[in-house]
Amino acid sequence: MKSAGRFTVMFLLVISGTINYNSLLAQEPASNPALDEKVRKFLSDRSERWYDMNIPARDGQLLYDLIIKGNYKSALEIGTSTGHSGIWIAWALSKTGGKLITIEIDPDRHREALRNFREAGLSDYIDARLADAHELVKELKGPFDFIFSDADKNWNKNYFADIDPKLKVGGCYTTHNVSGRGGYGSQGDYPEYVRSFKNYESTIIQGMLISYKRAAR
Repeated sequence: MKSAGRFTVMFLLVISGTINYNSLLAQEPASNPALDEKVRKFLSDRSERWYDMNIPARDGQLLYDLIIKGNYKSALEIGTSTGHSGIWIAWALSKTGGKLITIEIDPDRHREALRNFREAGLSDYIDARLADAHELVKELKGPFDFIFSDADKNWNKNYFADIDPKLKVGGCYTTHNVSGRGGYGSQGDYPEYVRSFKNYESTIIQGMLISYKRAAR
């Protein structure tokens, strides 16, 4: 990662209260240099090729940093697309000793994501499911400590309600595109809905709602 980009992300997290300044002094988990090089090259080579509802790289960087700083290990992604966000998430999990479950309903996008995960060298850290998230999210046992929701925006509240009991205290629930044009369809009150849960502390960074579960209730 480029240090300037990382500093910008960390500065935003500090001023928003998402990360305490003192936590930045902690050592990042030990990296696997060969894997790091492979992932960086993969992302660099394909930096202009992420279409089909994939997130931008700066949002991938944000997800990566949140996982590293929270030392999260059990992640769930709703909406794989062709795998850009999953690569950032799994890359971070490769350092914390974790694994990602990611769900995609479209067979073509699912197949392409599987290829991308293999080429990036991250398949061992990803359990990619071809399924309808409306159903599978309810069936998953959990528990999870990191969630990234980036599927059908009019189902955001339902996903949150289904996953909340399975999210560990101290865990982080992130939702993509909750502000700006085309944000979240008919659920424009979604951030307020999440904030109505008094055991969560939320902030919006780069149009992403970042919600920490501070207590069980």
